[in-house]
Amino acid sequence: MSKPNLRTAAHLDQIKPSITLAVTAKAAKLKADGHDVISFGAGEPDFDTPDHIKDAARAGLDKGVGKYTDVAGILPLRKAIAETLNRVHGTAYGPEHVLVSTGAKHSLYNLFTALLDPADEVIIPAPYWVSYPDMVMMAGGRPVIVSAPAADDFLVRPQAIADAVTPRTRAIVLNNPSNPTGAVYTRAQIEALAKVVLDHNLLVISDDIYRSLVYGGAEYASIAAVSPALAERTILVDGVSKTYAMTGWRIGYTAGPLSLIKAMTKVQGQSTSNACHIAQVATLAALTGPQDCVETMRKAFDERRVEMVKLLRAIPGVKCNEPKGAFYAFPDVSAFVGKTTPEGSILDDDVQLCDWLVEVGKVAVVPGSGFGAPGHVRLSYACSMANIRDGVGRLGKALATLR
Repeated sequence: MSKPNLRTAAHLDQIKPSITLAVTAKAAKLKADGHDVISFGAGEPDFDTPDHIKDAARAGLDKGVGKYTDVAGILPLRKAIAETLNRVHGTAYGPEHVLVSTGAKHSLYNLFTALLDPADEVIIPAPYWVSYPDMVMMAGGRPVIVSAPAADDFLVRPQAIADAVTPRTRAIVLNNPSNPTGAVYTRAQIEALAKVVLDHNLLVISDDIYRSLVYGGAEYASIAAVSPALAERTILVDGVSKTYAMTGWRIGYTAGPLSLIKAMTKVQGQSTSNACHIAQVATLAALTGPQDCVETMRKAFDERRVEMVKLLRAIPGVKCNEPKGAFYAFPDVSAFVGKTTPEGSILDDDVQLCDWLVEVGKVAVVPGSGFGAPGHVRLSYACSMANIRDGVGRLGKALATLR
């Protein structure tokens, strides 16, 4: 009898596993094996989900919540999402313009699948969130990476976008504030990018998952709010994971032109169907309930941000731009690439450096090459102040042993 043919799809050969999830899993395994590891890997608030949100879920269960819903989400939630986004972006969406999905990552996957034909191009500024290029490729498209260097505070220049446009370009991804860098665009910078978008007839995929987490006088500026012409070509991707400490509830959402939302709903209808009913009820409570919890968490993140950046900058050889949003620092550690460990191994790149740091230094950080920025590492400060002080201390001690 012949063996089964277990050949996997060839197009997956170009897809990489999520490096952030890999680092987090490795740190978790070392902890499970009894090692004292501090992890700065996962972009996950250490706060518990606020009580009024959990209470709404419990009450929903008592009322029989837990059935199938409309693929696009329950109507009260879609109305609340539309009202929230309209208030932030100056748009005029109704609930029919909203699709609720299983996290903002799922929203983006639906979007690229519904939008792209083979060889269509999407411009992605680097550093970028690790999944953007792979999602584009999984949809048959081609990611076009445009550098936004540290010298420009990781903010892409409008001319760099214009220079990357070809007849196949469909859209640009705008992640503001940025994961992994914490960069935040000013209103003037957003308006300059908007001009390029209009001049070249592009769509904007506006990933705003961190828009509520800005610091140090920075303000979130929406590209959809620049003008009605921009609003009609902007697809808003958002969710509750970061703002309300609801990562595991897995609720994200998209708002945009009706034809595109219908196409995305078709994709979702043939994959996951509706997002979790109970999580939708909890999300409704998050959006319509008290918002003081958001500010409480934001202030705590800000204090941690200041401390982490101060400690990183105190490490000889480490350079660190100031993050103004999200909850990540993205220091340059290229001075340590190519050095030799006390064990005699040469660290040829940032991936090897990060592997060594978690194995020997007992501190987990994510290599910048996964974000399109070799020589950097990402640290999340969505953790306790004690872990920040201890973990960055371990990082500095480990780096000091390299020769």
